[in-house]
Amino acid sequence: MTIFLTNDDVRELLSVPECIGALEEAYRELGTNRAAFRDRLELIGPSQNIGDYYMLKSVDGLIPSLGVGAVRITSDIKEVFERDGKLRQRKLPAAPGGRYTSFVLVFSTETTEPLLVYADGYVNPTRVASTTALGVKYLARKNTKTVALFGSGNQADKVVPAVSAVCDLDVIKCFSTTKENREEFAARTSKQYGANVVPVDSAEAAIEDADVILCATNSKSPIFTKDWIKPGLHYGCIKSSEMDPQAVRATDVVICHTKTGESPFVTTHGIEEETVNGKKSTFAADSGIRELPTLADLICGNIKGRENDEQVTGFVNTLGIGLQFAAVGALLHRKAKELNAGNDIPTDWLTQAEMS
Repeated sequence: MTIFLTNDDVRELLSVPECIGALEEAYRELGTNRAAFRDRLELIGPSQNIGDYYMLKSVDGLIPSLGVGAVRITSDIKEVFERDGKLRQRKLPAAPGGRYTSFVLVFSTETTEPLLVYADGYVNPTRVASTTALGVKYLARKNTKTVALFGSGNQADKVVPAVSAVCDLDVIKCFSTTKENREEFAARTSKQYGANVVPVDSAEAAIEDADVILCATNSKSPIFTKDWIKPGLHYGCIKSSEMDPQAVRATDVVICHTKTGESPFVTTHGIEEETVNGKKSTFAADSGIRELPTLADLICGNIKGRENDEQVTGFVNTLGIGLQFAAVGALLHRKAKELNAGNDIPTDWLTQAEMS
């Protein structure tokens, strides 16, 4: 039988520390060439009713030591808009019932059969935040106590438990452009995760005395700038558009998530590049991101990380990769079997007798 997990099933099965651990081992496999992934591909066309464009996106990953390969598929309608002088992008809940469409197929490398199908609404922001936390774990100072967090949405929400899992923090100072949002965010996440999250009224207040600065926004324009750099700082982002290339150049030790840079995408008629990206990103070209070492290089020991408390370190958490969904998929499959969670689908429905 093939197991199917709803988003609620996944939320019950997957903890943030477990996600961090699963990804850490996956990057170690990747850094020693025992795992692989394919670059993300985006097919983009016009949306007939709402939003600016439709996107069909896929990534995949292979981890033979765990016996799994996985493909993640998303079907999105997106819009690009401007707020406070910055371009932003968001998905629209266009599926029936005001819902989103995104799921992962996990296959056995031993029998080829589909082992698991899981909805990834909870996994997606959790794996991004867990990856950011690994950057903090390997590059921030060991005595890190204060984090400045930019953003108050779903992605920022998951950063709170993730960074708290790798650091013994005193405070997370949250800044976002809407006062009501950051105050609600701080109150809710403090209670939910047992963290001390404090809303602040300005970027300057957030970064003051911060050991770590993390961006988790939907901005298509730089958040972190060279002017914020100070000795001993670690910074991280969840996409390259949040990062000023000049800041990357001024960093002592900087890594990226993947050397791919911006997503490769293919468009149909009626869609222009400016519609898709708002403005064409030049981050990859300007910063030489394709020459940066990766998180996998750092975790498996191919490169050195922070060597003293005065160095400035950075993690440009560029595009997500299918390896992440394969690693989490292997963990979810094991736990679902152990706990008899989810629903079973006859595997025969997804396989066939005829040879292709």
